[in-house]
Amino acid sequence: MATAADFSLGKVAVALTPQERFAEFLQTRAKRITRQRQTIVEHVFSHHEHFDADQLLADLHKTPEGIRASRPTVYRTLTELVDAGLLKKMDLAGRAVYEHDYGYPQHDHLYCNSCHILIEFSSAELNRIREAVANQHHFRAQSHRLIISGVCARCRSTRSKSRHQDRV
Repeated sequence: MATAADFSLGKVAVALTPQERFAEFLQTRAKRITRQRQTIVEHVFSHHEHFDADQLLADLHKTPEGIRASRPTVYRTLTELVDAGLLKKMDLAGRAVYEHDYGYPQHDHLYCNSCHILIEFSSAELNRIREAVANQHHFRAQSHRLIISGVCARCRSTRSKSRHQDRV
C-alpha cells in the first residue's frame, strides 16, 4: 500500500526568485514592476496554497498594512504571473484557482467535489505511464495535468454519519 511519502513533491532548484523572474518577464514586455504588482507577487509566493482572485484580494486587505489593490490589478497581475510561468491556472467548479508553478515539480491533484479541497501528489508510476504512452505515439511529452475528482475521506465520513443518523 502506498503512503503519503510515496507521493511527496520534493523541490526544484531555480536560478531566480519569483520576484526576479517576474521583473525580468515584465521588462521583456516593456512593463513596469509597480508597487502593487510587487506586493501581489510577494504575497502570493510567501506561502504555498491554492487560491482564487477573491481570496487573494481578501488576504491582501487583511495584512497588517491593509494592502489595497484593485480587482482589475489583481486579475491582470494573475494573468501576467501565469504568462510568466510562475503560476498555473485551473478551472474548478466554475472558478479559476491558481497554484505555484515556478520552482515546483510536476504534480497532479485530487479534487473533492464536496468541500473543494485540492490534494497535491506526485507519482513516478504515473510519469512512467505518461512516457510510455508518449513513446508509443512518437510524441515528446513535456508536461501533463491530471485532476482526479471525487469525494475526500472527510466528506465521505460526514456523509456516512449523516446517513446513519437519518436512519435512526
